[in-house]
Amino acid sequence: MRTFVLKSEQIQKNWVLVDAKDLILGRLSAVVAARLRGKHKPEFSPHLDCGDYVVVINADKIHVTGNKRKDHVFHWHTGYPGGIKQRTLEERLQSKFPERVIRKAVERMLPGGPLGRQMLRNLKIYREETHPHAAQQPDVLDVASMNSKNLKRS
Repeated sequence: MRTFVLKSEQIQKNWVLVDAKDLILGRLSAVVAARLRGKHKPEFSPHLDCGDYVVVINADKIHVTGNKRKDHVFHWHTGYPGGIKQRTLEERLQSKFPERVIRKAVERMLPGGPLGRQMLRNLKIYREETHPHAAQQPDVLDVASMNSKNLKRS
């Protein structure tokens, strides 16, 4: 029996649309990262970028469980002495770029290095429902129906 090895010419990329409204951040990020890697395809190869293009809309309407909204703190350093900065998850979601929260969560679930950066370029995140990728006719991926825990509980 011979082992199948996917070649870069055989890769077929699809477009997928995900509505992030009322979804849990971590569960959404796990599904999106798996789609970007291509783990849902039978011809998955870990050394190639064989995943799909993923478009996420309504990025400012995601939810987190527990007290993470006010307790989860992002730290960074400016490079200057005493330049440690911090912001809570709530402040980041209410800021000008709430889509960066989803991008960072997905980025940390992808492999590090050049392959992970290439996969992250296939992720398009938009704060509202409008997006410029209608011409690609993306298939709608209903993450909320995959598991009842994916959706925010009222």
